Amino acid sequence: MSNTPMPVLYQTDLFMPRYDAREGANWFLMVSPFNLGTGYWSGGVINQNLAVLARKAVDGRADTWMSLSAREVESQELGCRAAVGDTVVMGLGMGWAAANAALRPEVTRVTVVEMDPEVIGLIDELAVFSQLPPEAAAKIQVIHGDAMTFTPDRPADTLLADIWLPLNGDERVAQVQTMAANTGAKRVYFWGQEMVIARRARALGVELTTETVARIIDEMGLPLIGPEWTNYPELIALAANRWLQDA
Repeated sequence: MSNTPMPVLYQTDLFMPRYDAREGANWFLMVSPFNLGTGYWSGGVINQNLAVLARKAVDGRADTWMSLSAREVESQELGCRAAVGDTVVMGLGMGWAAANAALRPEVTRVTVVEMDPEVIGLIDELAVFSQLPPEAAAKIQVIHGDAMTFTPDRPADTLLADIWLPLNGDERVAQVQTMAANTGAKRVYFWGQEMVIARRARALGVELTTETVARIIDEMGLPLIGPEWTNYPELIALAANRWLQDA
């Protein structure tokens, strides 16, 4: 018999909206009753009622842009759990990060910046934010704009950025630095930051420890959310072992 652990049903205490299948000109959303997968840092799981947002490609294929799989949820949850004050979310996606940020009592406003008006319309049609308590939904404003040029009316307390398709990308740090400068954000979490940290550690030939992670983050010049978790180096290592693919 195999020693591989059996997958378990993925569960989280974070808010998981209800989604229905939809199709637009360039995007569609589908829901799979059961799906086997692997978490960002957890093991094999069964995702139940997995919602997936995909973009139609010219050749007829579909590019999965976001899902509420264990990998996607775990790869954004640290930022959502730590959001405070005036929060800017770059990239609407399925509305999950904005919704969970708005549910935090410590968050006073959530401004979501999304470039694609069809995505904005799709999430509005699905009434994702209407599923929240009224006081949380009232915090959210969705703006049609460019994450690389958006400047809020006052400095942000928290910046959550997720505008990329691949989990691991080369120009991400520079792009986040631009977003952070434009928003004046005091704290930042960006999708895939653990991959960036792990890649740099490998390039330096160092182990992931509290000290080396702090050194790498200091190089980025970004006030990253994450180091306040005492097990953050271990979480980075778990995620990198599963998902980091060197270029």
